[in-house]
Amino acid sequence: MEKMILIPVEDCRRSLRAVRYAVHSASFIKELHFVLFNVQPMISLYLEDEAQKDIKVRAKLNNVKKANQANALSLLESYRDEMTGMGIPADRIELKTQVRQLGLAQDIIEYAQEKLFDAVLMGRRRLAGIQKAFTFSASSSVLERSQIIPVWLVDGTPASKNLLVAVDGSASALRAVDHAAFMVSGNTDIQVTLLHVMNSARNYCTIDPDALDPGDTELEKIVSSGDRACIDQFYPLAMKKFEQMGLSRDQVRFETIKGSRRIGNSIVSYAKDKGFDTLVMGRTGIDRAFFMGSTSKQILNHASESALWVVG
Repeated sequence: MEKMILIPVEDCRRSLRAVRYAVHSASFIKELHFVLFNVQPMISLYLEDEAQKDIKVRAKLNNVKKANQANALSLLESYRDEMTGMGIPADRIELKTQVRQLGLAQDIIEYAQEKLFDAVLMGRRRLAGIQKAFTFSASSSVLERSQIIPVWLVDGTPASKNLLVAVDGSASALRAVDHAAFMVSGNTDIQVTLLHVMNSARNYCTIDPDALDPGDTELEKIVSSGDRACIDQFYPLAMKKFEQMGLSRDQVRFETIKGSRRIGNSIVSYAKDKGFDTLVMGRTGIDRAFFMGSTSKQILNHASESALWVVG
């Protein structure tokens, strides 16, 4: 079952990390194919208009276009050489470049959706403190805007061949499971762990923890009971998806832990303790506020040296 990954690249270390993770992912994802994609600088509409009037401007503009095309192809070929040097067959790598039209992030998303890629893979910028909230990057913009195509973000050099899938019983989590199952279909060696952080009244998002009576155990029981019922219904559906993709029950493990109020931090800590560096998560949770809410921000900000698969 062929899988297609789009890798937007620029001349930077983030793109090199993405390319190297692509090679690594081919070690546990069968029949994986790649398109290396570079968006060239946008050509000024003013210059395009002037070129229609002045033959000298037209000649200069054509030279700029040729130079941009040549630079893009040279960059793409260098990344292809990197991948083939690490063992990826050349016939599994396609090169694609185009002039920027709608903007870098939107051009990436439009191309990914038009060609029905299974994921967009990008290196993500390492930031600290207040920069995380206020610094723009192409990967963060693609992640924010891509509502259909899963986005893989890579930081560091992940080396594990096993997956950790964060689940909360939501439809989005089930789509994350579906994506993970499809990507590793037919792999009889991989191990997948579905991790659920058990809710309590103090980390349940719709309850203000400061308003709770510390001695009120009844509310804790209600939330925890509903949470268990939800995840108990979720697990059989998840297992069915993996079995449909050729994985056995021995390859899929279900783990429930009791977390702190910061659920995302609990997920990241578990991943680090157990040696997982590829983490799969849904875009939204049960309360529809998972993506770009506290949990996802905690994971995105604190998961280092890892790959995050964010599924819409």
